[in-house]
Amino acid sequence: MSRETVLTNARIVLHDEILHGSVLLRDGRIADISSDPSAAGDDLDGDLLLPGLVELHTDHLESHAQPRPGTHWDAVPAVLAHDAQLSGAGVTTVFDAIRIGTQEGRNDSTDLARSLADAIEHADKAGITRAQHFIHLRCEVAAPATIAEFQAFDDVASLRLASLMDHTPGQRQYADVEAFRRYMVGKGRVSAAGIEPLMLELKEVAEHYSVPNRKAIAALASARGVALAAHDDATVEHVDESAAFGVMISEFPTTEIAARAAREHGQLIVMGAPNIVRGGSQSGNVAAADLLSLGLLDILSSDYVPASPLQAIVQLDADGEYPLVDGAKLVSGNPAQAVGLDDRGSIEIGRRADLIRVHRHTLEATDRHPLGRSVPVVRAVFREGARVS
Repeated sequence: MSRETVLTNARIVLHDEILHGSVLLRDGRIADISSDPSAAGDDLDGDLLLPGLVELHTDHLESHAQPRPGTHWDAVPAVLAHDAQLSGAGVTTVFDAIRIGTQEGRNDSTDLARSLADAIEHADKAGITRAQHFIHLRCEVAAPATIAEFQAFDDVASLRLASLMDHTPGQRQYADVEAFRRYMVGKGRVSAAGIEPLMLELKEVAEHYSVPNRKAIAALASARGVALAAHDDATVEHVDESAAFGVMISEFPTTEIAARAAREHGQLIVMGAPNIVRGGSQSGNVAAADLLSLGLLDILSSDYVPASPLQAIVQLDADGEYPLVDGAKLVSGNPAQAVGLDDRGSIEIGRRADLIRVHRHTLEATDRHPLGRSVPVVRAVFREGARVS
């Protein structure tokens, strides 16, 4: 028996317009889109109806598994808490970023990564998550054991994305070593007295492992059919190297030069939505808003703030800087395209009924937002037509 739902009196964010009307959901798919806002059904009271967000890079799961330094939370409850937070932010598909590669004075990488992957697969198969979960391995190529750790995921079916990272101080994200110093000491990972010896050690280890590990991980990902991303490319040479490995996703390029090179190679460019919301990079790298204005930004990810992608596109629209129909592509359509999920990412007949109902709450204007602040309030989330939040 068919399962039908009608969402009516909605401002539907389509690929080229916002239509005041209704949407028919049938058996998990979008069956019809109508310009009649008075059709019988669930009245959305004029709220926005957007495609569910597709999140490619969120580091937030690890903070649920290790809520404080030295503490560990059971992996399945950690995944469920993370999932609830993402769903509340409008995410219906997520690539959970899991770090491998012992670096920056940490030695807990392998066991934590595998336990989280197993928990993700268990929760998804049990049908207890709101969003659909895949795995994104963040591979620290400067670490000695990264290749072996990647191979430990050979039996993890939900691994669909891997990124090549190198957080060695003095290059890429941490070209400004003072930013690295502030981050590490501020997070309590190393003392002020220990930061100089640590940076020296990291540079020496990276000289030995970074290049061969980068090549090996790229080859392993290609052999498995796992999409590959480059992380924090800063120079034309970095981008040329990643392109030679078959990389088609450029995550967080740190300079305009690198972003332009990525565009020339046909790579889709990902930036962190917190960069947009805050008004710049916390590491002093290129601002996401600048890349957006230059046409050099395709995808926004939440990075370390789950609510930031939706907040970014709603505020950009309120500021008159970037229309919401295009903002939706940054957080739904383009990320789905980047990882080959062509069944979702937009409100079209035949697509998955992954949808979010969003109310705009207005706050007073500020110098930065003279037209007023616009806060998205997620009132309902639908995954394959079923309400999950």
